[in-house]
Amino acid sequence: MFKVAISSFIIIATSFSFHFLPLPQKSSYHSLFISNSLSDNESISNHLYMLTRRPHVAGSEANAEAASYVLSTLTSYNIPSHIASYDTALTYPVLRSLVLTRPSDPPIKFSLQQEVYEGDPYADVANEIQPTYHAYAKSGTAVGPVVYVNYGRVEDHATLKEMGVNVSGTVVLARYGEIYRGDIVENAYEEGAIGVLIFTDRKDYGGGGGDVKWFPDDKWMPPSGVQVGSVYNGAGDPTTPGWPSTEGCERLSDEEVERAGDVPLIPSLPISWADGDAIIRSIGGQVASDAWQGGKDSPVYRVGPGPGIVNLTYNGKQVLSRIENVVGIIEGAEEPDRFVILGNHRDAWTFGAVDPNSGTACLLEVAERLWKLQKKGWKPRRTIIFCNWDAEEYGLIGSTEWVEENRQMLASRVVAYLNVDVAVGGAGFKASATPQLDELLIQAAKQVGDPDNSSQTVYDSWISSTNNPEIGRLGGAGSDYSAFVQHIGVPSS
Repeated sequence: MFKVAISSFIIIATSFSFHFLPLPQKSSYHSLFISNSLSDNESISNHLYMLTRRPHVAGSEANAEAASYVLSTLTSYNIPSHIASYDTALTYPVLRSLVLTRPSDPPIKFSLQQEVYEGDPYADVANEIQPTYHAYAKSGTAVGPVVYVNYGRVEDHATLKEMGVNVSGTVVLARYGEIYRGDIVENAYEEGAIGVLIFTDRKDYGGGGGDVKWFPDDKWMPPSGVQVGSVYNGAGDPTTPGWPSTEGCERLSDEEVERAGDVPLIPSLPISWADGDAIIRSIGGQVASDAWQGGKDSPVYRVGPGPGIVNLTYNGKQVLSRIENVVGIIEGAEEPDRFVILGNHRDAWTFGAVDPNSGTACLLEVAERLWKLQKKGWKPRRTIIFCNWDAEEYGLIGSTEWVEENRQMLASRVVAYLNVDVAVGGAGFKASATPQLDELLIQAAKQVGDPDNSSQTVYDSWISSTNNPEIGRLGGAGSDYSAFVQHIGVPSS
C-alpha cells in the first residue's frame, strides 16, 4: 500500500512538472519513479520509525525534533530547504474531572486515563502522551442531568424535540461519527446545553462488542481508548484570522475570539466507550430508536434527561507556541515561476503512524526519488515545492498561516496542490480532488500496479465494485488542502 501511495503521488506530481492536462505517455522517468531500482520500502519504514518514536503534538519538543528530521532528510537529498515558523495560540489541558452521580448507586469518578495494554509497542513512552482533551475547548464546569443525543446532529436534536425531550440546562452525551466534533458542541450549545461529552461507541469503533479483539491484537479501539481532537470551527490561528501569525503581529483578544464564533462557549470532554457505557446505563426516560442504539452486548440506550447527573470540569491553558513548517524546493527548468506543491502535515495527537506520518514517509520517499532522478539528468519543468505542515490537528494552522503570508504570490503561481494526509490506512484505494484533477487521478491509477494483485493496476481494483472510479470532493476543512482550495482557488487533490 505504501508503494501505491508513493507511485500515485509521484506520477501526478511529475505529470504536472512536464505538462498540464492531459497526461503524457509514460516516459522512462515515470518507469524509474515506480521501480525498486531507485529505492525500496525499507527507506519508507525507516522514515516512519524515526517520525513516530515519540508522541509529537504541535508545539512540543518532540514535534520540533521531527521537523528537524524532515529538514535534514530533505537537505541530504540536495533539496534547498528551510523552516517557516509561526507563533500561534495553541491550547493544552491543565485539569480534567468527570463524576457521575446516580440515584441508588455510589458516584463514579472517572479516571479519564487510557490504559496501556500488554503488548503495546509504545508502552515505554506512553507517559509522554498528552491527557485526553479537546483543543480549544471552553474552560469551566458543567453540572446537570445527562441527555443522550446520538451523533449530535441537527436532525438528532430535532428528533429529541419531537420526543418532548428538552436539552436546555443538561450535559449532552454524543457519540463520535457522522459529523465533526466541533459541530457536535456547537449544536448542543445552540439547543441550550451546558456541557458536552463525546464518547467512542464500540458499535462504530470497537468492533461491535462481544468477543472481538482490539489493539494491540487487532485494529479496533480498546475499551479505554479515547478519540482526541479539536473543537475549533475555524482554520488557522484563531487570534489572527486572515493574516499570518508572524512575530509582533496584531492579535485578537480572548473576548474577540469568542465573539468571532469559531471557538466553543461550553466545556466539553472526549471519553472512552467504557466510560460512555457507564453513563448510558445511568440514563432513564424514553428508549431511543433502533438507529440510536449501540452494538452487541451494549445496554439499552435511553435519551433521558437523567436521572444520572454528571459533574464535568475542564480547565485548559492557551500558549503562544512556535510551530514549524518545513519547506523544500526543486526549481523548475522551464517554468520556475509555476509551482506544483506536495503537502502533508507532521504533528499528531499521539504517535501518528497512520495520520499523518504514513503521508510524511511517502513525501520523503518522493523527495529521495526525485533527487536520484536529478542525478540521472532529469529536471522538472515546473518548480516542485515540498511542504511538511505543523499544527494541522489543531485546525489546519501551519498550512493556513503559510498561505496567508504568501497569498498573492501563491494565488498567481501555484498550478496544483497535492495533499497526502493518510497515505495508508485500511483496504482499497481512495482519492478526492477538485474536478480539474479527476482525469489526472484516473490516469495515474492506471499506471500503478496493484501490490496485492500483480495482474492488475490500482485502477482495476479501484473500479472492481463499480464501473466508474469514485472520486470524492474536497469540501469543508478536512485537511491542509483547505487554504489552497478555499482561500486562493488552487486545483487540489
